[in-house]
Amino acid sequence: MNKLYLLPVFLCLLSPEIHAETFAYKQKAGDKYRILSTVLEDVYINRTFSHRAEIVNRIAVETTSFSDGRAHNKAVFQTGERAVLMGRPLENGASAHGGYQWQKDYVSEFERDERGRLVIDKRYFMPVVRDVPVFPDRDLAVGDTWAVDGHETHDFRDSFGIAGPYRIPFTAHYTYLGEKEWKGGQYPAFSVSYRIFLDPEAVGGALYPVRIMGASDQTVYWNREKGREVAYTEHFRMIFELSNGNVIEFRGTAEAELVEAQEMDKERIAAQISRDIEEMDIEGAQVTIVDDGIAITLENIQFQPDSADLLDSEQAKLDKIGAILKKYQDRDILIAGHTAYSGSQSSMVKLSEERAGIVADYLINGGIRTPDRVVTRGYGGTRPIADNSNEAGRIRNRRVEITLLEN
Repeated sequence: MNKLYLLPVFLCLLSPEIHAETFAYKQKAGDKYRILSTVLEDVYINRTFSHRAEIVNRIAVETTSFSDGRAHNKAVFQTGERAVLMGRPLENGASAHGGYQWQKDYVSEFERDERGRLVIDKRYFMPVVRDVPVFPDRDLAVGDTWAVDGHETHDFRDSFGIAGPYRIPFTAHYTYLGEKEWKGGQYPAFSVSYRIFLDPEAVGGALYPVRIMGASDQTVYWNREKGREVAYTEHFRMIFELSNGNVIEFRGTAEAELVEAQEMDKERIAAQISRDIEEMDIEGAQVTIVDDGIAITLENIQFQPDSADLLDSEQAKLDKIGAILKKYQDRDILIAGHTAYSGSQSSMVKLSEERAGIVADYLINGGIRTPDRVVTRGYGGTRPIADNSNEAGRIRNRRVEITLLEN
């Protein structure tokens, strides 16, 4: 279960004479921010532990317009996942090393009013908890409670074959907690809790839920000065009884932080990286400005034939690339593997994924990035940059691209 949260923006109006605040969403055209969330969940099938998964979600949001009390937003969601251990849970919260393998990208548009209600067209897939939080139109003092109906939405296309976004209704119960600590700072905080017990109607698909049970308990933190959310933490549990008799359960924790998205001066950074590559004499490295950021292409990076084992001679090249990447610590990175076109497409995609993972591991182990800052993806031979009919072209197509991401 990929739990993503679209995190709202708040305006906190605090009067020094009274201990109450009015909370409302504040957005203006041109606002940009990004959200990094991580999920650690155990998956059970028919009440038997299957595996533990770590999921990282990167969400870039831009407010494109604001009118009549409602903001129009565009968002890009990128999800990555890694299985931690098959067969039993890890002990003491231990996790695997390495980056996260790309799973899906989502592009969406949505509207949000000043109280927090979201309006999203049915054609957009956004695996989010919607309508959380929604605020009452009144002052809130510490200890005040309120309840508002909302819903979760899930993308069940791959897992159950359900074509459209799948909505699960709930009633969220809120409490204003007052000032709470988050990573050394004090922020207004809210608890958000809801329980789900539902016998939904059948929907089209290979499988569909016939009963859904679940619980979510969250704490949300806000920044008064910026009027934006700081972070949230969550404990969750969801159980799906399916039409074929199987029962799938997800239980775990989630955490997210909102980060102001700084504009990337692509021209300047690309020029500097090109100069560094030239000065370091990194053979076969090219720099390109792309939609997502700045890509460093390493052509003909050397692995053992038909394997993902990196040759020792290539480690010096990656050490130099790592030194360059260290200069841009505020940027996450995407590592994409490519192969020459030979053999079956599935085998080439798998090989390219493995090679991207090896490069990611090398950079992570070298302290260039933490695992949650790295996503890997394998394209196989689907994106050639040269002619596959000759060896010179195939050499160029066997490459790894490392992209400094704008968001």
